[in-house]
Amino acid sequence: MNREQKKRLTDQSKREKFREILQREQLTVMPGGFSPLYARVAEEAGFETFFLAGSQLSAFLYGVPDSGIIGLRDLVDHARHMAARTDIPIFIDADTGFGNAVNVHFAVEECIRAGVAGLQIEDQEAPKKSGTKSGRRCIPIEEAVGKYQAAVAARDALDPSFVICARCDAIGAENGGFEAALERCNAYVREGGVDFIWLNSVQTRAELKRACKEIAAPILTIWGGEEPAPTLEEFAQLGVRIALFPTLAASAGLQAAWQVLHSFRNHGSDALLEWGASVGNSPWGRAYLDELVGSSQVRELEELYLPVSSRRNYESTWGHHDALSGVLQRIE
Repeated sequence: MNREQKKRLTDQSKREKFREILQREQLTVMPGGFSPLYARVAEEAGFETFFLAGSQLSAFLYGVPDSGIIGLRDLVDHARHMAARTDIPIFIDADTGFGNAVNVHFAVEECIRAGVAGLQIEDQEAPKKSGTKSGRRCIPIEEAVGKYQAAVAARDALDPSFVICARCDAIGAENGGFEAALERCNAYVREGGVDFIWLNSVQTRAELKRACKEIAAPILTIWGGEEPAPTLEEFAQLGVRIALFPTLAASAGLQAAWQVLHSFRNHGSDALLEWGASVGNSPWGRAYLDELVGSSQVRELEELYLPVSSRRNYESTWGHHDALSGVLQRIE
């Protein structure tokens, strides 16, 4: 079996795992973020799947808002890195499919070749708006159905195990609402042929329960109501198949950087000691970057394939840690 055949086999096994998640009668929690490293952390923490959020890709790669600014190549290249560095299925945010049904056809092909397990395409008008912000406008339902049909056909031609999700943004959009969202979601399943539905920004538990009962496909959701979000147990009882926390990993990392940098600027080295102590007291310990990125593989490859005269001398040379890592090591 050559390298390309092995890759296809690995990709397919992840896609089959993702389909298993969708089919089983229980809730799956899916965290999200933007980087291969965060996906690896999620895998190490025991999560079964991870989401590449377009909003976080826009923010962390380019520092721009989630307004349809990133392109297909940005998404595909980043998704490929995430899929290559994890053993769990990666589900990605393909925004509006980067155009009409024609663009969707080619976008799906490229995403499949990236090795991810599935993608979502939303029914917004381009340029899209953040799914959690105001100003959203949906395309006509007939146009959306055509885009999903194009996505499914492109998928079937390359790898039927790849998963297609329709994201409905009608709740909170212009001329939208819950009833309009129900109509759209059922059309996306019955006419569009998608595998599951992302019903975005559900407002009440009663609406969520009704959607899970009346839409003929598994439901993924993020909460958009003013009242506190359902617990994971409530999500399961309401019939949700996937509870998505799309920015969790990236938002946590951003907040930690915000706190440490401000504290360091104002308090100097004491801030690093304080942060190091909090990490040292964590029940999950410290995140070791070298382990997460597989640094040991470099030396293994050198010993396998480099002539002895070209190998590096690790015994008589040494490295050092940055300030924060050094503090953490001393605490441990």
